[in-house]
Amino acid sequence: MARRLTAILAADVVGYSRLVEIDEAGTVKRLAALREGVLAPVIAEHGGRIVKLIGDGLLVEFASLVDAVSCALDWQAAVARHEAELDEDRRLVFRIGVNLGDVIVEGDDIHGDGVNVAARLESLAEPGGICLSGDAYRQVRGKIPAAFEDMGERTVKNLSEPLWVYRIASEPVSATALSTAASTALSTGDKPLPLPDKPSIAVLPFTNMSGDPEQDYFADGMVEEIITALSHMRWLFVIARNSSFTYKGRAVDVKQVGRELGVRYVLEGSVRKAGERVRITGQLIDATTGVHLWADRFDGTLEDVFDLQDQVTANVVGAIAPRLEQAEIERAKRKPTESLGAYDYFLRGMAAVHTWEREAHQKALAHFNKAIELDPNFASAYGMAARCYSWRKVCGWTVEPEKETAETVRLARRAAELGQDDALALCTAGMALAYVAGELEDGDALIDQALALNPNLAWAWLFSGWVKVWLGEPEAVIERELHAMRLSPHDPHLFNMQAAIAAGYFLAGRYAEALSWAKTAKRAQMNAPLQPLVAAASAALSGDVAETKIAMAQVHRLVPNLRLANLKDFVPSRRPEDFARWTDGLRKAGLPE
Repeated sequence: MARRLTAILAADVVGYSRLVEIDEAGTVKRLAALREGVLAPVIAEHGGRIVKLIGDGLLVEFASLVDAVSCALDWQAAVARHEAELDEDRRLVFRIGVNLGDVIVEGDDIHGDGVNVAARLESLAEPGGICLSGDAYRQVRGKIPAAFEDMGERTVKNLSEPLWVYRIASEPVSATALSTAASTALSTGDKPLPLPDKPSIAVLPFTNMSGDPEQDYFADGMVEEIITALSHMRWLFVIARNSSFTYKGRAVDVKQVGRELGVRYVLEGSVRKAGERVRITGQLIDATTGVHLWADRFDGTLEDVFDLQDQVTANVVGAIAPRLEQAEIERAKRKPTESLGAYDYFLRGMAAVHTWEREAHQKALAHFNKAIELDPNFASAYGMAARCYSWRKVCGWTVEPEKETAETVRLARRAAELGQDDALALCTAGMALAYVAGELEDGDALIDQALALNPNLAWAWLFSGWVKVWLGEPEAVIERELHAMRLSPHDPHLFNMQAAIAAGYFLAGRYAEALSWAKTAKRAQMNAPLQPLVAAASAALSGDVAETKIAMAQVHRLVPNLRLANLKDFVPSRRPEDFARWTDGLRKAGLPE
C-alpha cells in the first residue's frame, strides 16, 4: 500500500439538492458544463489533477500547496463570473477546503485522513469561501496574495482531534486579480510611501469573529491600546489609529498595506467571543516580503473585559518588540557598511551585545559610540554604551576601573538627560548607575521611570529585578523577573532573568530553588558569570558538594581574578546581612580570600 504527502482540494456545490429540485435537468447540465469549460482549465493551469467527481463535488490533488490555494482563489472567482448573470437563487456556488496531508494511494484514487480533513474543511467554509487547515496555512502564509482569518479550533464529525482552521477573508478574489490590482494601483501614480529611517509598523483593526457586532468595541479598543503602547517606544515609527482604521472591514494584502502606509511591519489579528470566553489572536508580518515573524493567541474570560484587554496588550507588545528588534538587526547586518547611519550602527551594536563575548562587546561599544558621533542626541545609544560598561564589570573585563566608572556615569547621565521619554535609555542608564557606580537608589528610580513610560519593556523589568537583588528585596526580584519572562519568553536575555530569580531565592534562603534556577540559566547561556556565583553559594550553603565544585569551576573560568577581597565589586549589596550571606556561601564554596 503506497502513501504520499500531497495537497488536497475538496469542493462541493452549496444547496445542490435544492437546485436539482427546482430544475433537475438544467442544474445537472450546467454543472457538467461548468466543470468542463471553467473548472478543468483553472485546475490544469495550476497543475492540479482531478482525482474523482463525487456527486456535485470534486476532489483534486496538487503537488504544491501554493498551487492548490491559488487554484481555489481563481476557481471561486471564475465560477462567480460565470454565474453572475443568473438569478441569485439559481447560481452554482462552491465551498472549498484545502489540506496538506498524508494519503493512501490506490491506482488513480487517494483516500485516508488527509482527504477526510479536506472534506471537513470544505463543510466549514462559507458559500463562495475557502478554508485551510493549520498545516496548510503555515505553508502558504506570505506566499499567497490574500488575507487569512483565524477561525480557531473546530470539532468536526468523524475526527477525534479538533482542527485548527483558517479561512480566506470574506469576498475572496483570484490571486491573479489581487496581483493585477496592486500592480495597476502602483502604475497609475499611487507610488509607495518611502520607509522611515527606523522600524515602522501599522496595527490593523482586529477582525471580530464573534458574529456579534456589539463586540466590535472590544476588538477596536484592543487595537487602540496596542497602538498607544507601541507609540511609547521612541525607536519605533507607529502609524496613527485613524490611518490604520481605514482598513476596517476590508480584505487586505499586507504587502499593499505596507506600500500604502509606508511601513515595514504589519500586525493583524482577530477576536472571538464564545459565551464568557474570549480568544484573541495576533500575527506580525514583514510587509516587504510577506513573511510571518510571530503569531500567538491569548485566552481569557469576560469577567473583567478591560483587564483582559490590558493583559493582551502587554503580552502582544512584549512579544513583538524583541521580534521587531531582531528583524531590524538582521536587516542592518545585510546593509553595506558605507551606507550606515546612526540607527544602523545602533542596531549592529545591539547584535554584538547579544553574543556575550568580550571581543563582540568591544565591537558593540564601538558601534554605539559611532552612533553617538553621528547623532549626539541619540539617548538609547548612550544608554547601551553605558550598558556595555556594566557588562564589562560583570564579566571582570574592566581594565581601568576608575576611568571606566567615570565614563559609565557620564554616558548614563547623558542618556537620562536626553531620554526623559525614552524607556530603553532610562532603564539601561539606571542599571549602569546602580551596578557600576553603586548609585542604587538613583538607578532604581530611573528604571521605575522607564517602567512608567513603557510597562511592556521586558528589559526594564529585567534590570529592575537585578537592582532589587542589590537592594535586598527578594520577593520583588522574583515578581519582576517572572513578569519580564512572561512579556518576552524568547528574549536573548532569558538566562539573565533566570539568574536574577536564582539570586532572589538565594537572598530568601531558599537554596534548592536558587540552585535549580541557576542551573536553568546555565543551560541557556554558559558565559554569564553571575549565574555560577549564585549556584556556587547556594550549593555550598545547602551542602551539595558536587554542584559546588561544578559551579566554582565555572566561576574560575569566567572570572579568574575574583576573590573575597573584591567580591563587593561584583555583588554591590546595600544590606550588610545580604553581603554576609554571599561571602559565607562563596567562602564555603572555596573562593580564595
